[in-house]
Amino acid sequence: MRRRILLAILLAVLVTGVALGAPLGVTGVLLVDNFHREELANSAQRIAAALDNQFANHRDLNLRHIRAAVPRDAHLTVEHPAEGVVEWGASTGDDVIVEKAPIAGGGHIVLARPSENMREQQAQVAAAVVFVVVLSVGIGALVATITARRLARPLRHVADRAARLGAGDFRPDGRRYAVAELDMVADALDASGTALAQLVQRERQLVGDVSHQLRSRLTALQLRLEAIGLHQDPDVAEEAHAALEQSDRLAGALDELLAAARAASEVGTEPVALSDILPEISDEWRDVLRAEGRSLRLRVADGLMARATPARLREVIGVLLDNAVRHGDGTVTLTARRGDADGTVVVEVSDAGHGVPEELVPHVFDRGFSGAGSTGVGLALARALAEADGGRLELSTRRPATFSLFLRVPTAGDIPAVEWPNERVPR
Repeated sequence: MRRRILLAILLAVLVTGVALGAPLGVTGVLLVDNFHREELANSAQRIAAALDNQFANHRDLNLRHIRAAVPRDAHLTVEHPAEGVVEWGASTGDDVIVEKAPIAGGGHIVLARPSENMREQQAQVAAAVVFVVVLSVGIGALVATITARRLARPLRHVADRAARLGAGDFRPDGRRYAVAELDMVADALDASGTALAQLVQRERQLVGDVSHQLRSRLTALQLRLEAIGLHQDPDVAEEAHAALEQSDRLAGALDELLAAARAASEVGTEPVALSDILPEISDEWRDVLRAEGRSLRLRVADGLMARATPARLREVIGVLLDNAVRHGDGTVTLTARRGDADGTVVVEVSDAGHGVPEELVPHVFDRGFSGAGSTGVGLALARALAEADGGRLELSTRRPATFSLFLRVPTAGDIPAVEWPNERVPR
């Protein structure tokens, strides 16, 4: 794209330079030629007038009196019926400028001058025009390079933003380019990312609600079948056991479907060393908090791993830290620890402020809801991004405000190129 823009602008500048330079060069050459010819014609007219004065006074032809009117490098030829042919001046060669003027008595004069000086001036004019054209093309090339770079960089960023959106990175990007059309595209991508994040969140909630309802109904059905299996009639008991077996298979299929849906939602996640990524995130936010007269404290154990998408994890923690900066007070604490449940890690963000008002607790993750005049998008998007990685984001304590991000611990199958021994279990 950058090369195309550069070539298009250069072609336009080059065509414009040639279109303007060619007529300008021709005009300059013609003007130099016309100037020299007019100058020579004026000299011929003055000489003819001087000779006419001699003939009018009935004096003999004398070229000494008109010597000053003859240009230094010119050759004068006087042709008169009474005087014959009289010449004055050195030879001028073949490439000359010639001007004629009539004189009294039916004669005429021929004033010739070498065209070498005129050709030199014409060459200088042509060179000046070429220089101007080349200079214009050079300036155009510089402007084209700057313009192409200025346009190509936002286009590449928009393309990368669209690619990240397709890969499941729904976080908004506040970068704008001072180009109205590109800014409109960026706004549309941010709006689409937010809408997709909300859609993913609603789908996750729907899958969870449906799976819970199916689980409840299936459990009730299995209890009824187990009771029927105790019936005294062997045929009834046999049918009940067969139905119970089918319900068990249905439960297994439901588990497989939920596992497949969860695996599909976590495409792109990878094992992330929290001891590496959390210090990087905290370094980015320390200056922000320092500008507010506050501090950031980090507590993370060495070797703590979580399964997540690094970009989404950065965005979720960034939203929580931004929320603590905007709505909290005092020192902000970023903590990573092992969860109470096996196979989970917890990343917590808390501050020393007044906490979340009780009436706002049920709505802190609702889109468009804010208790402090903000957009109300950040926490909703953060929860959607966390759930897209198979995690969970909750408000664990209201005062002080503590948000907890629950993530899965990577398993042996999550780390490629490593062969893990099979665990031996008693038979």
